[in-house]
Amino acid sequence: MNSDFYPDVIEAGGLATALEQCAAQFHIPLTVISNPGGNSGSIAVASTAPGRLPLEVFARTESRAFQVMGRSGGVDIVTGVTADLREVAEAGAAWGAGTAVPRMREAFPFLQFDPVAEAHEAGPAAAVAAQWGILREKARDTPEFPQFAAVLEAAYAEPRLRALFPYTSHWTVAFSSSTGRPHRCEVAIAPQYGGGPYLVLRYPNTGVHGRAATAEQAVALAVAHLPDSVGPATTRSAPSPGRE
Repeated sequence: MNSDFYPDVIEAGGLATALEQCAAQFHIPLTVISNPGGNSGSIAVASTAPGRLPLEVFARTESRAFQVMGRSGGVDIVTGVTADLREVAEAGAAWGAGTAVPRMREAFPFLQFDPVAEAHEAGPAAAVAAQWGILREKARDTPEFPQFAAVLEAAYAEPRLRALFPYTSHWTVAFSSSTGRPHRCEVAIAPQYGGGPYLVLRYPNTGVHGRAATAEQAVALAVAHLPDSVGPATTRSAPSPGRE
């Protein structure tokens, strides 16, 4: 750890001790735990909130900057960087206590949140609905690519695809049976900019199942290639070989 950037941390004997001392000084209730491996530059703040993993804290090497990351359901709900150890302690205490995402947004401007962070914490169905809203809005804001919008609207009209978590990769629309990352892609549809057949794919960029002249036909073909066992998206599950 660079003494020019972290003299206080070094004086305290490490990041864990420095954060504990900072929390005590400002009467911030938190429990600091070490990350696996015992890396002195990386620690975590314990969480008692259901579903929330401990808030991870890393000391960057190129400058004085504490990076934090809070995960829930396989999703980086909150991330951020600050040079102020007190902000780390306050954010860690709020995260660990289960403070709602909207309140954390107001209280900690240095934090950034997953676009559907609040929905993710409400459960997979809420995350799926919020993600559909984001992508459909993106399509409305991209009138020069009507094929993209056509795929989304045709897929949204199909109950089995609407129940999956949609995401995009180079404008290909993929459908995941898990809301967390890594996504568990079950099928994907690639619209062609400027026209041309819609490609129905096994994965976002490979494994062609077939081609279709219209978005509706592409959706029908995609559904035909969905395993019967695939139902509404759930929170993150272990990926199978070859899945992203």
